[in-house]
Amino acid sequence: MAYELRREDLEPLLLGAAFFGSGGGGTIESARHLAAHFVAGDYYPSDTVKVVSVDEATEGAAVMVAYLGAPEAINSATYPLGPVTAVQNVQARLASQSTKLAYVMPPESGALGFTVAALVAAKLGLAVIDADGAGRAVPSLPMLTFAAAEIDPRPAFLVSQGGLCVELNVTPRGGSEGAPTHQRDVSAIVEQMMRPVVADPEFGQFGGLAMWVMTPADIGRATPIRGTLTRALKLGRALQSGEIGSARQMTAYLVERCGLAARAVSEPGELVSAEVDTSGGFDVGKIRIQAGQHTYTVMYQNESLLAWDSTCAQPIVLAPDSVAYFVGGEGQAVFSNGDLVNGDGSLNPAIGKRPVTLIAWRAETELRKPGLILDSFMQLLNSLGYLGPYVPLESLQAARTGDAS
Repeated sequence: MAYELRREDLEPLLLGAAFFGSGGGGTIESARHLAAHFVAGDYYPSDTVKVVSVDEATEGAAVMVAYLGAPEAINSATYPLGPVTAVQNVQARLASQSTKLAYVMPPESGALGFTVAALVAAKLGLAVIDADGAGRAVPSLPMLTFAAAEIDPRPAFLVSQGGLCVELNVTPRGGSEGAPTHQRDVSAIVEQMMRPVVADPEFGQFGGLAMWVMTPADIGRATPIRGTLTRALKLGRALQSGEIGSARQMTAYLVERCGLAARAVSEPGELVSAEVDTSGGFDVGKIRIQAGQHTYTVMYQNESLLAWDSTCAQPIVLAPDSVAYFVGGEGQAVFSNGDLVNGDGSLNPAIGKRPVTLIAWRAETELRKPGLILDSFMQLLNSLGYLGPYVPLESLQAARTGDAS
């Protein structure tokens, strides 16, 4: 059912989206910085955004729009200049083919992804589709359902905040669309081309991306993970209202209201250290939480991908399953990796000694089944030093219980 987002809705939307982002999806800080300037005037013609369901997206084409790059670098953006220009390039290309662009779609669940999609739609008079490509945030394009659905990534525009535009055109073998087995690899090639571009000084570690133009028929098959904006908005409102005030209440909400197989995978502990390196459009690091004899370590590449308990012989969470932080006590309860760790690698003093709990939940089916998405996650986990197979959250927890006994 279509509805309108207003300026006051952006704060609960970005809070809920930050939790579902599994530590990534951009920082709350960057999303808030953009949302604070969402007022009708010289830049935005309207201060409302229409949100439509996948089934309602029948009036034209859609395109995925996002910021691509390091969260720490994006924190300085005031207006989504790069993403807006990237979508305007898509609009112009489609108009030359007598096709109307009617919708934008976020790539993933995350504070920045949802905020950028909403603001681009408001700027250009488009609607946002209530869906995304993962139901969590992901480090690379081949991990999204748009790639798995073999949507043609052309045209793909990457635009800096200063307006420098790069079009990436990977032409498949064997004709305009290419064989399915080759087309699956195109998104990975585009990803490999984009990362050096955003790392260039002209881009400053981030840029606005518009790619994967979808017809109404494409939208349906490329977005099996639906209702994610509404889910984030409702969670954010529950956090704001005080309905969720503890890790136990958050876990119960995820199970009962969102239908997720969620559970706390750590004891409440203190945030004690962090490591972060920003390069190639990624924030890469580790965050450690101390709870009694347990040292919990979260490894991330923008998004959290792997979690360890020092008392266990195997990981306690493996991507694509999600893990997020819940911070108890007074103040904001939800933080991304980029919000927990300052640019110099120090810890956010707003956390202090407040109790931090890791809450994990099983990934959407589309991310866990064999194929391009799961293969992409496993390749990344291999690069982080995990050389085993994907083991679902519930199996890891069962094995962990056995170790404890």
